[in-house]
Amino acid sequence: MHRVSTARLLSRALRIGEQTAIGVPVFLCPAISRTGLPVISPLRARRFNTTDVSAKPVEDAPVQVDQPVRRLPVTCSGCGAFAQTTDPRELGYFDSQSKRVRNWLHPRKSDGRSDGVEDKIVGDVLKGLDGERLEALGLSVESMIGDENAKVMERLATEKPPICDRCHDLIHHSTAADTAKLMMHHPTVESLRETIEESPYKYNHIYHVIDAADFPMSLVPRLNVLLGDIPLRSRNRRSRSSKFQNDRKIEMSFIITRGDLLGPTKEIVDSMMPYLREVLRDALGRVGGRVRLGNLKCVSAKRGWWTKDVKEDIWKRGGAGWMVGKVNVGKSQLFEAVYPKGRLSEGKKPDKSVATEPRDNDAQENTWQDLDVGELLPPPQPVQNYPAMPVVSSLPGTTASPIRVPFGNGKGELIDLPGLARSDLELFVQESHRQSLIMKKRIVPEQVSVKYGKSLLLGGGLIRITPRTPNVIFLMYNFTPIEEHLTLTEKAIAFQDQSRQSIGVENITVPGAGEKMKHAGTFKLCHDVTKKRAGPLTRKNAVGLQVDRLPFRVISVDILIEGVGYVEIVAQVRARDFERWERMQADLDAAENVEETNAEVSDMSEVTGDPFEDMMRNRRDELGDSARVKVRPQLPVPDWPAVDVFTPEGRFVGSRKPIHGWLNNKPRVLAQHKKSRPRRSMRGDKKRAKLERRAD
Repeated sequence: MHRVSTARLLSRALRIGEQTAIGVPVFLCPAISRTGLPVISPLRARRFNTTDVSAKPVEDAPVQVDQPVRRLPVTCSGCGAFAQTTDPRELGYFDSQSKRVRNWLHPRKSDGRSDGVEDKIVGDVLKGLDGERLEALGLSVESMIGDENAKVMERLATEKPPICDRCHDLIHHSTAADTAKLMMHHPTVESLRETIEESPYKYNHIYHVIDAADFPMSLVPRLNVLLGDIPLRSRNRRSRSSKFQNDRKIEMSFIITRGDLLGPTKEIVDSMMPYLREVLRDALGRVGGRVRLGNLKCVSAKRGWWTKDVKEDIWKRGGAGWMVGKVNVGKSQLFEAVYPKGRLSEGKKPDKSVATEPRDNDAQENTWQDLDVGELLPPPQPVQNYPAMPVVSSLPGTTASPIRVPFGNGKGELIDLPGLARSDLELFVQESHRQSLIMKKRIVPEQVSVKYGKSLLLGGGLIRITPRTPNVIFLMYNFTPIEEHLTLTEKAIAFQDQSRQSIGVENITVPGAGEKMKHAGTFKLCHDVTKKRAGPLTRKNAVGLQVDRLPFRVISVDILIEGVGYVEIVAQVRARDFERWERMQADLDAAENVEETNAEVSDMSEVTGDPFEDMMRNRRDELGDSARVKVRPQLPVPDWPAVDVFTPEGRFVGSRKPIHGWLNNKPRVLAQHKKSRPRRSMRGDKKRAKLERRAD
């Protein structure tokens, strides 16, 4: 016996579009029963009525059902799910009765422009003319009528395979359709690593996509280690840029998407690159201080900022490019912006046959049998100059399976991977308000002054920010798409607990979420932003004072909300207090660094051969011997101005160094917005005029 290949089993299991269509009942459409009978005249019908009754009755011919000319695609080009026509509650479902699917399976035959009548007339006229005369006029039969091959190529370029019902509803109905509620299982880092290991290419490059809205909370920690110990180039000048492992080369780059949310112009966002690199270095932990981070880019697929450079890098590298990141970070939109389109003729000739769209039944069957399907990696899409791109939607988890799109006639392919799980904050929000959590455009906030005893509510009680330090005025700027509301702390607690309601405050949380609100942390304003915030006092083209000469300091911090945005908080304190807190903080940081160094040295110390000596060395004296037990001195803690944040289950928040969002995105103040000079006071003007007249 011969073992059946896996591809053949898959082709039999996914034999889509070959089922015979169920016929329409005769009582609904009686004309169906007469489709196979010849057309008869009324006279012949009268002769049939004169035949013998015992004659054999004429049987109706069987209904001729046209077999589909083409199949459905193996995978949906919008989400990557395998195509199926059985269960509409699963991903990749195609409704075989829909018009767009029927038109694809049974394409209509058309002769082009007006069924070729005009072409026939023009062709008859041109054939009667001499060829030399046509050349003198600069005309030809092909240019007037059109080449048949050109028509075929134009038809193939305009015809694209359909997408599944879920992707179709996301494009035309957004998330309001029922298909948007299908259960989506997000992959793990281990599954992505196993998928990348099935790559058929020798050169692979991973693009770690990070969202700019809550940067750097969408960063996957230690992703280079989890995906197979991918080396990041260190600061050592002798370090190699890359190396081969297991006859394969894998590199990694960091791409910050949706950069248009950070500033109004490309120049402003470009000036933030040192800040973004420093924040990313802090987010990477101890590894961040040793790597170069020269492979960091901040792009905007919506505005086209720096996407051309990334596209050229993808084209020059070739091989496989993998888009890795969490959900709703903009991978699919970036995919469409950086994919090298229209370069099919520039690439090299492929070494092996690539699956293309079949043109007839024989080629179709062979293509299904020759599919290169791995355990986790689906087959690639057909090689085209302008292939169908993944669907871009604000629904988390739009991409269900890896989408492989080749480019350059075998030069390489770009692969859009499903997003990792990001945040469960939307589970505490009503379904009708979940789309309001996604930042889709740049936000210009309003400045809100919050004193001690008041609180700032986001979403009517989803997030609560309460000042902790009295006698300090906090300026807060809401860079999130959800609305804010300033109220007393007692009322804010009642709103968040869902024990108080108001017409002017819309609470977007689900019923019962008030019982799960917890303290998420105390965030201190410890970053000095005086030079940026002092205005003309420190500006070089104005007063130009040094920061040390000012009697005050401006401190700030950014409160990050995972998957939503951030809130910038600013306060002003005395310079004397700030200097005292700064010295205390420096002592604490130095003590922590010494402890970390001692811990590393103790871990790296060699273990002696005598186990009893090791036990005595690690022994802790119960009597508190000063020789063995070292009591760490209690250092004073600086009393920085701070705020308390309360969220569902005490999660979904973080902090970072301030990005100066208000200074970069505040409303422009033009000349027409400014008030004119006030009217001069006329007090005493009449009396002065009288005195002048008397003097004359």
